[in-house]
Amino acid sequence: MSGRQQLVKEQLAESAQVKEDMISSCSDEILKAAEIFISALTNGKKIMWCGNGGSAADCQHLSTEMLARLRKERRPLASIALTTDTSLLTAWSNDYSFDSVFVRQVEGLGRKGDVLVAISTSGNSRNVIEVVNFSENRDIKVVILTGKDGGKLKEHGDVMIKIPSRDTQHIQEGHITAGHIICDLVEQAFL
Repeated sequence: MSGRQQLVKEQLAESAQVKEDMISSCSDEILKAAEIFISALTNGKKIMWCGNGGSAADCQHLSTEMLARLRKERRPLASIALTTDTSLLTAWSNDYSFDSVFVRQVEGLGRKGDVLVAISTSGNSRNVIEVVNFSENRDIKVVILTGKDGGKLKEHGDVMIKIPSRDTQHIQEGHITAGHIICDLVEQAFL
């Protein structure tokens, strides 16, 4: 077996192990997150998503699953990725601070009872920490997706889904898996 073949097998085995570990370490939190989403959406509230880099892409992906559909035809569910407005993201970050770019959006768009989904593989993204603090002080529910030891976010949120890995790529894979399960549970509630 070549070194490349071995790498492929090792990566797939590591990814599979993380998913296996998620069964015991994340199942309850995934269900709690889905229940928070369902309650908010039932009461006319919305889901807001934030994160950086790959986590920003995950926000867009999972928000789309809510607004468009995952598996079944149903009404759209109010969901917005705060990572998509490039004019706002660049203007605010240039003129004020990247640390407060998500706070500014939640300040304008968020309402009591809405849900903020904060995604940070390390739990230490400054702009994510800032918006979590802001949201918690305004009765906005907070669902955190992280990994490793939870970082600075470990003491925050209404629920934390902490992927049992220290490898960023496997944490991100776990976030998508958890997000898809949440979206599936939510979708079933609104069929």
